[in-house]
Amino acid sequence: MNLFSAQSHRIQLILAAVSASLLTSGLRRERRRNLDREILRSIADQAEGSPSQQRLRPKDDEPLDEQILHIGADEYDEELIREQLARCYAFFGDEGMARVREKSVVVVGCGGVGSWAAVMLVRSHATAVLADVGTPKVGCIERTLKQISTWVEVDSRVEIWRKEDGGKLLEGADWVIDAIDNITTKVDLLKYCHEHNIKVFSSMGASAKADPTRIQISDISYTMYDPLARSVRRRLRLQGVSSGIPVVYSTEVPGDVKLLPLPEEEFQKGDVKELGVFDDFRVRILPVLGSLPSLFGLHIATYVLCEMAGNPILNPLPIKNRKKLYERLLRDLLHRESKFVGEPINKLPIDEDDVALIFEDLHLGRSVVPPHAVPAHPALVRWDPAKPLTPENCVVFDSTEAAKHIRECLAPGSRTEETHPRKTPRDVWGHEVQAVVERHAGDLAKYRAWVGL
Repeated sequence: MNLFSAQSHRIQLILAAVSASLLTSGLRRERRRNLDREILRSIADQAEGSPSQQRLRPKDDEPLDEQILHIGADEYDEELIREQLARCYAFFGDEGMARVREKSVVVVGCGGVGSWAAVMLVRSHATAVLADVGTPKVGCIERTLKQISTWVEVDSRVEIWRKEDGGKLLEGADWVIDAIDNITTKVDLLKYCHEHNIKVFSSMGASAKADPTRIQISDISYTMYDPLARSVRRRLRLQGVSSGIPVVYSTEVPGDVKLLPLPEEEFQKGDVKELGVFDDFRVRILPVLGSLPSLFGLHIATYVLCEMAGNPILNPLPIKNRKKLYERLLRDLLHRESKFVGEPINKLPIDEDDVALIFEDLHLGRSVVPPHAVPAHPALVRWDPAKPLTPENCVVFDSTEAAKHIRECLAPGSRTEETHPRKTPRDVWGHEVQAVVERHAGDLAKYRAWVGL
């Protein structure tokens, strides 16, 4: 009897625990369901009457999961969709965007990484929504920042920064983040901050690029083959500023994309190269893959936060190592060219930026000779001895291949054509390698047309 009672008591305890667990679980689900309804209702109340917000209103007799599925279920006009995705259409083209729009993506884990991945799959601006059409960007950002952190003080100004009176907008700033598109204004801002000892971080060009692995943080003096960075760097140097400004930039050569179309009436008004609503502001818009500018912004925010917290990011390693590689490749090329012409050469017609372009973007760090292995000891060598040394006429070899090419195609000037006749590169390496060199030359021509060189 006692044993039976003990067992019954244990069974009762187990049943009570299970019942309590089920009840607690049910209460948690109901509490979470009510909280979700309150959030949706709060969002909807902020923009009463707005069609984009009314769809968020919950229905009391409808499960929450179904409500979420209904968000965005309304059909939009195709013209509106293409307008919102105009830059993506310009970047990927109609066929590329058609493929994107018919795909589906599953994001597993919507925390700090997943949430950003999900957001940037469908938008290009961090805060603006459909209801913000016609609203200044700074207003959209202010609203969102205050919704996220009510204790943050935000002072948004719909103004253009100008060097004549721009100091007023920078008073009391510990850091300035330069995300300006216009080169003249960008240089003015960077010079002002440098002269007045205001810490400033500058963003270079993110347009027409898609490779996140090429994004780098470095001093402005170390930037490599970014057209905007090169222009800014040269203008600053002319004004006495050669270094001391951290930047985020991409070493990627812009893809085969074009400026977005401009209405004919804008051309009739005159030169549209850098003219827009404000003096010296462009009206031509570059295609942008929305996730790339966001990565630039996240790089900047991380750098500035670490510096303010006393844990700065010092001398990013990739830049330091690659710069040394480019310096060596250029130095060795200078030595080979001196031997080729038979006299000392002080300066080559190509520089470190060109070396980076040839090695990284054209040859992808690989030998021009199939199977295009990654060389243990890479070398840059003139391809065709009958043509001048240019990025189009310079290739990447492994050291062994370079020695063969020099011996067969670039016989030193001390040798005569009778005793050691030179062979053509096509004779030595074949039609396949010659085709690769010609294709690279075509890619360079597109790039020169893009940057106006």
